[in-house]
Amino acid sequence: MSDSPSSSPSGPILLHGLGWRVPARLVEFRFIRASGPGGQNVNKVSTAVELRFAMREANLHPNHMARLEKLAGDRLTKEGVIVLKAERFRSQDANREDALKRLQVMLDETQKPPRARIATKPTRASKERRLTAKAGRSNIKAGRGKVSFD
Repeated sequence: MSDSPSSSPSGPILLHGLGWRVPARLVEFRFIRASGPGGQNVNKVSTAVELRFAMREANLHPNHMARLEKLAGDRLTKEGVIVLKAERFRSQDANREDALKRLQVMLDETQKPPRARIATKPTRASKERRLTAKAGRSNIKAGRGKVSFD
């Protein structure tokens, strides 16, 4: 991330990475009061930052968009907006930078293709352990039947 945002036909670029750019018009900042302890400062000053990123309007590859939706999880609204809340620091500027950094990490993460799962077979010993334990449970349950006094 550079100190001076570059420009593009869609406006100034706020964040950029390998194969993606985020124009400033897609990111909205709201300054809110932070939660938790902090005394007078936390009660009076709106230092926490809520970053709202209009993901569906971003020019991302469909595969990357799907990965970003999965990464965002509960932070993604029905309208396709990712909401990140940053309140780790005592200043607005530091929290704003923290939120931008977290968004950049999420976007960078979408560029990595998911790792393919390698199918494995259970070992012979693990199969035998499973069957031995199963037989033991069967014996325990067989002993739970009704008791007859005949």
